[in-house]
Amino acid sequence: MARNPTKETGCDQTTQDSSVVKKSQLLLDRGQWANKLEFLLASAGTLVGLGNLWRFPYLCYKNGGGAFLVPYVLFLLSCGIPMFLLETAMGQYTSQGCITCWRHFCPLFEGIGYATQVVIAYAAVSYIIIQAWAFFYLFSSFSAEVPWASCRNSWNTNSCVEFGKRNISANWTVPENATSPATEFWERRVLHISKGIDHIGSVRWELALCLILAWILCYFCVWKGVKSTGKVVYFTATFPYVMLIVLLARGLTLPGAADGLKFYLYPDPARLMDAQVWMDAGAQVLFSFGICQGSLTALGSYNQYNNDCYKDTYVLCLVNGGSSFVAGFAIFSVLGFMSYEQGIPISEVAATGPGLAFIAYPRAVAMMPLPQLWAICFFIMVILLGADTQFVSLECLITSVTDMFPTVFRRGYRRELLLLGLCLVCFLLGLLLVTEGGLYFLQLFDHYVCSGNNLLLLSVCQSIAIGWIYGADRLCDNIEDMVGYRLGPYMKYCWMYVTPIVCMGTFIFNIVMYQPLKFNKTYVYPDWAYILGWFLGLFCVLLVPLWMLYKVLTSKMSPWETIKHLCRPDINQNHNLNLKQTAERCPLNPDTSLCPLPNDIKEPNGVELEVQV
Repeated sequence: MARNPTKETGCDQTTQDSSVVKKSQLLLDRGQWANKLEFLLASAGTLVGLGNLWRFPYLCYKNGGGAFLVPYVLFLLSCGIPMFLLETAMGQYTSQGCITCWRHFCPLFEGIGYATQVVIAYAAVSYIIIQAWAFFYLFSSFSAEVPWASCRNSWNTNSCVEFGKRNISANWTVPENATSPATEFWERRVLHISKGIDHIGSVRWELALCLILAWILCYFCVWKGVKSTGKVVYFTATFPYVMLIVLLARGLTLPGAADGLKFYLYPDPARLMDAQVWMDAGAQVLFSFGICQGSLTALGSYNQYNNDCYKDTYVLCLVNGGSSFVAGFAIFSVLGFMSYEQGIPISEVAATGPGLAFIAYPRAVAMMPLPQLWAICFFIMVILLGADTQFVSLECLITSVTDMFPTVFRRGYRRELLLLGLCLVCFLLGLLLVTEGGLYFLQLFDHYVCSGNNLLLLSVCQSIAIGWIYGADRLCDNIEDMVGYRLGPYMKYCWMYVTPIVCMGTFIFNIVMYQPLKFNKTYVYPDWAYILGWFLGLFCVLLVPLWMLYKVLTSKMSPWETIKHLCRPDINQNHNLNLKQTAERCPLNPDTSLCPLPNDIKEPNGVELEVQV
């Protein structure tokens, strides 16, 4: 008797089911990465950003040098890697963005998807401002003398002192309130910073033009979806590493570099008893790994169904952590050189955030031979590091909207028009951040929204929803179905116990030890600014219970029945998902109305032929 190979592989379909599969395939045709390397480069590009360049090295020396690696690695193993795998697997299993994927797991917590989109929308508006600053510095580097190297410019004040050109051995004292040329270029030329957040001032039109350029760059990197993003990352994700290696090689050859590296890595085990060190490590892991920001789910949704996301998780986490560590060598070798040239302690030249990229490092570049060359290399690296993260954020937002309304936006050029509208709105909102008081708002958004307590609370909600309600064992079954082998118990116990306990403990400690945000460690924000920051941060988290309340109030069932119903995956969504997975596994899925079955194929003498697909 002839065997039916389609039945043996689980791909047997009726005529009606075949048409449903074809219709589903057309509806779910949202694109995929051309190969595994595109996914790895795009993920590495969004993970390895400016936080690796200026935040990790600063936290490392601030919190005990090499001893800081102990809490960092522990948080990486207990929170970073498990949550990275969870979000990537959710996207890959459902081929959906970070909102609609929750309908396949636990619809009650779909509000987490909306919360992550609010976080990434804040980041998309504010993060690109750094690229605008970098473009301004890049254009300023094409001059006979870099403008932040001297005090002979129209924006300089009488307090400006060229420290690097002073004879340290002579009897010369630093004037009171003395400032460096790099500081005055940053504050008076680039920002024209106001006295406080109450004084917004006018728009810095040169920065606004640089912001337009940054948005144009991001738009054309994303406008064709993964077809364009997958090709762009070959350059944007690899070139910063080339620049980092070049700057590292140059930094290690400078005098005083060894002192900078010693200051960076010298372990101080006593700092491990300070709870602040552990909180900084946890916040850095969640922020730098993109946890609860939606980007991992969006990137994973474009993978092939049988991609080994488990191994990818360890590869990408190793790349991210290693990049942060190596960036510290490049930064502190240069800071050691600055300390050597100026004769002052390294602690006085070390900085974090914009102060490192736009004050400390430009000062160091001005002291090197061929400062224009090194400035151009450095700011190109800053632009590309920011560009990767930025266009992945845009891709995440667009993916979520098109997945919610596929029949509306997956036609013609509607996706491109949606992206254009999103970029235009974000640009208009970003004009507030290029005013004379814009830096005050930028720091407020970054502290309370993009890297604040909301990420900790969203991590707790996400681990509870998947680990306890949907079921950690069930997710392990899903991952096994994709990768082909069973995961060990480590991930399961992290999702259920370790991650929520660690994140909640860090959040409670942060509340107990709360100190108001200060600008440059001196300026105290007005009360309304703190209220605004807390509101924007907590609004993201409040979307989770607000979504639950909305579903209960709009349901025709009783509240308890509604909650029980929403704790189970949507049957219709999972049916469409099964059709999609069947289509991927059985690309030759025959339509019986067009192709004869094996029993219908016979030799003229009546003997059946065995047909193998």
